[in-house]
Amino acid sequence: MSVAELEQNISELVKNTGLKHIAIIMDGNRRWAKERHLPSAMGHQKGVSALKNTLKACHSFGVKYLTVYAFSTENWNRPQEEVNFLMGLLANTIKNELLELDENDVKIKFIGNISALNSDLQAILKDSEEKTKDNNGVNLQIAFNYGARMEITNACKQIAEDVKNGKINPSDITENTVSEKLYTSNLPEPDLLIRTGGEKRISNYLLWQLAYSEIYVTDIYWPEFDKNALADAITEYSNRTRRFGK
Repeated sequence: MSVAELEQNISELVKNTGLKHIAIIMDGNRRWAKERHLPSAMGHQKGVSALKNTLKACHSFGVKYLTVYAFSTENWNRPQEEVNFLMGLLANTIKNELLELDENDVKIKFIGNISALNSDLQAILKDSEEKTKDNNGVNLQIAFNYGARMEITNACKQIAEDVKNGKINPSDITENTVSEKLYTSNLPEPDLLIRTGGEKRISNYLLWQLAYSEIYVTDIYWPEFDKNALADAITEYSNRTRRFGK
């Protein structure tokens, strides 16, 4: 099958199934590097290339929203050298790729406790959001210093403050009330969760938002994930029947 035929076929599946939002747990960078006797940093750098390719594939296939798990609240427990490298990798990637992302009409948003990052990195992330805020292509959400339990806890605190200040009655609290306090308040919930690297767990990622998402696990390590791998995931998704708990 040619590239053009692949894009057309998958685009039709995306349209016919109403697939709008894909969330990805980008797992396997370190294992990919270890199996090749390379430093972890090489795996993470290769992972950036995989993300670029996946973002382009989403554009080709007509997927409007892509949310990726880049750095969890638990990742601070990794060796300090690796943590420092990941912070620098994010900063350098955004600075080096922002012009191209903007030219390709990508809208960037960072979700997570960004205020806990150093001021220079915060400025880089906020600048990328500001420069791309009016774009209408793929919406790219990067979960960085993100943890779903933390996100839900913070939402509860905000709702408690609203109750305390008389803005809302406890009896009026609904699921929508919670959803509106999450980092993803302006996004549709993910239709499909993809996890690379073969592990079968959610890892504190979008726990509220994934309530009715379809889950697809592949043994492919993230650095090797490409347009064909994404096409396989979408094809599998198209063969499922979503019941939303019914």
